[in-house]
Amino acid sequence: MNITLYPALILEALSKVRYPGNGKNLVEAEMVEDDIRIDGMKVSFSLIFDRPTDPFVKSVVRAAETAIATYISEDVDIKGNIAVKYRQEVKAPARLLPGVRNIIGISSGKGGVGKSTVASNLAVALASLGYKVGLLDADIFGPSVPKMFGVEDEPVYMDQVDGRNLIAPVEKFGVKLLSIGFLVDKDNAVLWRGGMASNALKQLISDANWGDLDYFLIDMPPGTSDIHLTLVQTLAITGAIVVTTPQEVALADARKGISMFRSPQVNVPVLGIVENMSWFTPAEHPDERYYIFGNGGGTRLAETLGVDTLAQIPLVASICDNGDKGTPAAISNTVSGEAFRSLARSVVDAIDRRNNELPPTKKVEVKH
Repeated sequence: MNITLYPALILEALSKVRYPGNGKNLVEAEMVEDDIRIDGMKVSFSLIFDRPTDPFVKSVVRAAETAIATYISEDVDIKGNIAVKYRQEVKAPARLLPGVRNIIGISSGKGGVGKSTVASNLAVALASLGYKVGLLDADIFGPSVPKMFGVEDEPVYMDQVDGRNLIAPVEKFGVKLLSIGFLVDKDNAVLWRGGMASNALKQLISDANWGDLDYFLIDMPPGTSDIHLTLVQTLAITGAIVVTTPQEVALADARKGISMFRSPQVNVPVLGIVENMSWFTPAEHPDERYYIFGNGGGTRLAETLGVDTLAQIPLVASICDNGDKGTPAAISNTVSGEAFRSLARSVVDAIDRRNNELPPTKKVEVKH
């Protein structure tokens, strides 16, 4: 039987096991440490008990192994992989990315709307305004940021920081970049299970030398998936930007994406909508507009849902050409370049309002 393992599935199985000392299940009693590791069908994690003399340690570990075999699959390699820790020994984990002030997720309801183009150019535009910017290409199965920055063949080096070997982000146009595209063969598909993809993404976040950043942008995969859940459970995301085109089919999917971020389980503030490909403008006639995908659908959706329209980005042939050549349009003195710089200023304002009006973001804790 083919089955994809992911942390939420493990937690759901462990929620079936009750700790005899208080009658609560292991998840409710906060006895499962946030260290679930998945490698194919092998699963490992830690259970936390109050004291070494707890009489239920062995029976609870066996019950946890049985629950995973019963509620997930007998093929899961779990026996002997559950570590035992005690609360007096458990220290609060260091906050991930302590030098990062704001984390922004760039999302889209569907593919093909130019999300990665918007994310790349927004990063470059923010850097051109003098901010320290990082960009993580979290689209595990379709990484495109390396090509857009012209660094597909760039070697990846390691930095030694406080005794740890950390991945050194590639720097281009004032932006620190990392992508799974740097670590895999660009000509072959990435054939990974969900758990493997999530673990690879966590490594690009926690095992990289991001340093001090004003804005850390995450180019998320299109749609909604385990990767989105991994990101909001791993990082306290300051806010999300949803990219769409004016087409009705794209707007319907954008609405679902916004609904995901606004759901009680996720609760990530939506900074606004970017309407991409709003109109076609010939490079030689910058004042002409042709609404080939519809007119103003993104702005109407923003009004309906009560979020800001951060920008309307025109469709100009040079945007695609520049992306293919590894020279983002945001570095140019063109209609496209100014559109992305305007977007950057809108994002800065939206982040400032969000930070002034809402409490600091926390990592999402998904209850089962």
